[in-house]
Amino acid sequence: MGEVFLRRLSRWQAEDQRGALADLHEDAYRDQPGAVLRDREDFLQRFADHLQQPEFDMVIASDPALVGCAYGFRIDRQGSWLDRFSTVPQELEELTELTMSRQLFLVAELMVRPSHRRRGVGGRLLDQLLSRVSAPVAVVLLEPGDAVGRATFELWGWEKTGRMLPRGNPQQPVPLEAWTRRPGR
Repeated sequence: MGEVFLRRLSRWQAEDQRGALADLHEDAYRDQPGAVLRDREDFLQRFADHLQQPEFDMVIASDPALVGCAYGFRIDRQGSWLDRFSTVPQELEELTELTMSRQLFLVAELMVRPSHRRRGVGGRLLDQLLSRVSAPVAVVLLEPGDAVGRATFELWGWEKTGRMLPRGNPQQPVPLEAWTRRPGR
């Protein structure tokens, strides 16, 4: 296996990579214990929505084939994206107030092919993604049964902030775990 290179993609370049990203998503989540199984079309619909969000940013890893990806976008505390949840943790509210900002950066996706895990690719992707974040707080939402994700984000210095329950989603009756970190720390 060769060296893995990181590259930032524009919104339009990311759109051009939709098929390859959907393939990566399928491979990355195929054997994840405890993760909610999402099909290709579900990913592509979410990705199309995410591309339209303010300050969308993406970093990919390749060797030269696509082996990983991290992307996210800025969300305003009073914005429509957070209206998708019936509960937002009080700790998250307090953190946005403490930083004198009503903005967060949501890490919407971090995925690495199984053949490239435990080699630092995910951490490098996340660090590169967060290197340009202007929002004072980054947040990631984890599935309740994602023990590997929970342990990994904890190792990387993220803190569990609370739970967020999606509105009107019968496939997600259990709250997602919100984990936060201040970029640059």
